Amino acid sequence: MGGLRKPATSFVVPGPCGVAVRDRLKHLTPQDEMVLRTVGEHQGTLASRDLKTRCVDGLEHNAQTWAARKRELTGVSSSRIAGAITKATHDQWALARRCQAAYIRNLAAGIEMLRHRLSLTLGAPGTKRAAGGYRSKSEWFRKSRRLAMLEARHTAAVADWQDGRVRVVRGGKRLLNTRHHLTQAGLTEEQWRQRWEAERWFLAADGESGKRFGNETIRVTPDGEVSIKLPVPLAHLANTRHGRYTLTARFGFAHRGAEWADRITANRAVAYRIHLDTERGRWYLTASWQRAVVQTIPLETARARGVIGVDTNADHFAAYRLDRHGNPVGDPQRFGYDLSGSAGHRDTQIRHALTRLINWAVRAGVAAIGIEDLDFTPEKTREKHGGRKRFRQLISGMPTGKLKARLVSMAAEQALSIVAVDPAYTSMWGAQHWQKPLTTPRRKMSRHDAAGIAIGRRALGHPVRRRTAPPPHDRSDRAGHRTAQAEPGDRGREGTRPPTTDRPPGRLPPSGERKREPSASNTVRDAPSTQRWVHDSPMCTG
Repeated sequence: MGGLRKPATSFVVPGPCGVAVRDRLKHLTPQDEMVLRTVGEHQGTLASRDLKTRCVDGLEHNAQTWAARKRELTGVSSSRIAGAITKATHDQWALARRCQAAYIRNLAAGIEMLRHRLSLTLGAPGTKRAAGGYRSKSEWFRKSRRLAMLEARHTAAVADWQDGRVRVVRGGKRLLNTRHHLTQAGLTEEQWRQRWEAERWFLAADGESGKRFGNETIRVTPDGEVSIKLPVPLAHLANTRHGRYTLTARFGFAHRGAEWADRITANRAVAYRIHLDTERGRWYLTASWQRAVVQTIPLETARARGVIGVDTNADHFAAYRLDRHGNPVGDPQRFGYDLSGSAGHRDTQIRHALTRLINWAVRAGVAAIGIEDLDFTPEKTREKHGGRKRFRQLISGMPTGKLKARLVSMAAEQALSIVAVDPAYTSMWGAQHWQKPLTTPRRKMSRHDAAGIAIGRRALGHPVRRRTAPPPHDRSDRAGHRTAQAEPGDRGREGTRPPTTDRPPGRLPPSGERKREPSASNTVRDAPSTQRWVHDSPMCTG
């Protein structure tokens, strides 16, 4: 056990601090669509120019350059639109910098692994924690060439990072590259062009507290009237006063409609975004706002009513309910999903599985869900797993980031806390200590189900194993109580366990006859014991 690392301490994940809801803009007239397209194209052009200017500034950006860009945009739009564009530009540049840093870390991990494997002799065996040497001279040579290529990429990326140089594509790099593979994507050039232009539009506005209905640029009234403040060059398209265009359609949110109505009635800030889904030919309006940060409850409070341990796998969640002592309750549960297909399909599958998991947790009456704090970033490099392409695809396909964010936000709506635990050895120790004892003719335990128990026990603060080794008895001063027992005050905590037989003790066999005559007891008792068993299984109560 000396080579095993110590698992990190479990913690309660902070709750969500924002809300976003979306609904469809129905029954738009051709004039409405023409105005939305014109405004989106005009503001999208301004956003592209501003992003280019920001990228040129690099690390030289300061408050003066920001103010100069905003003044330039105000003359061709409005002060509020200029503020929204510059804020979006800064967010996009910061995201590009974070992605650049992640790219550098990924290259460094690949270089380190290649150098390690190239330093070994040909055919050197690997271990569970480190890959071995390459199998042939030709593979060694190819990997040495790849090492030189990665080192060159790493040097260039580090130079860009130090100079503050980023590369950003408004509309997305993936969609841009799709232009060269229209046949594989099943798109015509005209369809791609429509999608590309729609992605580069800018139809968004930040909320403002104290302003009418929480937003002066894109305003939605409680009765569903949607109006847009037009930029100065497009003021001639206005159909109402003060340079505004009001859509003919009426709008309302089916989800969180009451919460949204309360905010705009109180003139609290609400941000809006309008976008076009070119595949369906539908317009959508998204509203978002900040909410008070959900107070994170203490870890002991989250453990008070037990937890549900969840093991995340490539195609399902394996969940097991545990009481506050760490004992499994009931049977394991599985919530399957399919991560093949498009990103929208994968997201839908994850949401459906999480909904069923949370509903089961609510019915079980627990206050928390324990889940592994997964991070596969070091595992995704192709240099570590070599030719195990299917395994690399399996790891890369698990949406751990989206899963964490969606689980936290969905659980907060049901007053459930999320306890993140270290994933170290949960599958191995769960299978070692829990899979076989819980397997019965009517209950089939898998390695994943046992891992769910290990995760739940770690979330409760208990060791994964069922009980500790017996105390030594070679010297009386060394003997002591077990460390993984029930809490003091629990009835029967010091009692011995009932015998594991095919029938309860003291009962006659089904035939009604004893197999042998009962022997006389050597122990004299004044009265029968009133002690009750806490459990009648080979599991401990701690």
